[in-house]
Amino acid sequence: MLTDFSSLHSCKNLLAFSHGVDSTALFYLLSERKVPFDLAMVDYGMRPEAAEEVAAAKALARRHGKRLHLAEAPQFDGDFECRARRWRYEYFESLIEEFGYDTLLTAHQLDDRLEWLMMRLMRGAGASELAGMEAESLRRTPGGKAYRLLRPLLERSREEIEAYLLERGVEYFRDASNFSGTNERSLLRPLLRSMMQEHARGIRRSFEYLERDRKAIRSLWETLYARKELRILHLKAPSVASRAADAALKELGYLLSAAERRRIDGGESLVAGRHWAIERSGELLAIAPYLRGVALPRAFREQCRKLRIPPKIRPYLWEEGIDVEELGVTPPDPASAVRR
Repeated sequence: MLTDFSSLHSCKNLLAFSHGVDSTALFYLLSERKVPFDLAMVDYGMRPEAAEEVAAAKALARRHGKRLHLAEAPQFDGDFECRARRWRYEYFESLIEEFGYDTLLTAHQLDDRLEWLMMRLMRGAGASELAGMEAESLRRTPGGKAYRLLRPLLERSREEIEAYLLERGVEYFRDASNFSGTNERSLLRPLLRSMMQEHARGIRRSFEYLERDRKAIRSLWETLYARKELRILHLKAPSVASRAADAALKELGYLLSAAERRRIDGGESLVAGRHWAIERSGELLAIAPYLRGVALPRAFREQCRKLRIPPKIRPYLWEEGIDVEELGVTPPDPASAVRR
């Protein structure tokens, strides 16, 4: 369990905590290395054990002198997993803004990464998408606060993590993300666990190769503008449009379907998942929440027209008060770049 935490000693860190095996192990790894951090926990209230887990987390935080931020999630209709994830990260980012955290630490590990790969494989994905989670990524909150998202355990298997806790006699709760025994993940997990026990070294090496491929592919686009839930990307090669959109939307909590990726690669503008406007204009790709029924002032509409601002993202720009002049699309050439 040799993980380098040296860069965290001078940072204000927030650990996403559930008191499951992974986040409990990360709690003790950080504590052993004298890394300063606070905890953020979400109570979904969906299982009888939830109250016990919250009480145990409070007691753990008190014993170690840690601040615990605790939130009760609302009830989610429809796709629980996607909506809960989005709400969870919105909560974490609200804490990052309010308390000035520099780093958000999550306890995803190698088994999670393999699970992601299999889920994406069943839906259709390329090398960049199959690589899945990154050990480190730079993000911004809706209010513009920059922070690092770190996953220090991403190369460690669940078996290694459990062995670490067993050796220290540390108690933890069963994975709180397993709310249902009927979803695809629950069906996959026994098979994936067996694969990991037999082939962890090869699986880890495969992700190293995928990561190299992803970095090569990621060099073919760049984010020109990111504020709140708006992203404007410059595509250096038309063939990477869907991959660029997929990477940006994954950070925003949405996974594109295979059909949606095909439409993006075909040059279409669309609304994905009834929520995300995706507009292509030459080498530019714009992504923002799709808002209906927003009355745009005539002057604003004319300003957007002159600046070649894609129609589907205009309501979001207006509602969020984003200065369209910052986007700076040069009128004569729809494929021109956007100023930062």
